[in-house]
Amino acid sequence: MWYFTWILGVGLACSFAILNAMWFEMREDRQLALVPAKPDRDRDGK
Repeated sequence: MWYFTWILGVGLACSFAILNAMWFEMREDRQLALVPAKPDRDRDGK
């Protein structure tokens, strides 16, 4: 029954990768929300 352990391990690794990507996106969004927005310049460049 080695195949059961193998498929369980692959499923666990994929789940970990998906959760890690979701956590990274959430962390990145939180960091962007904390940074104050830079004021936009006029179209003239002044």
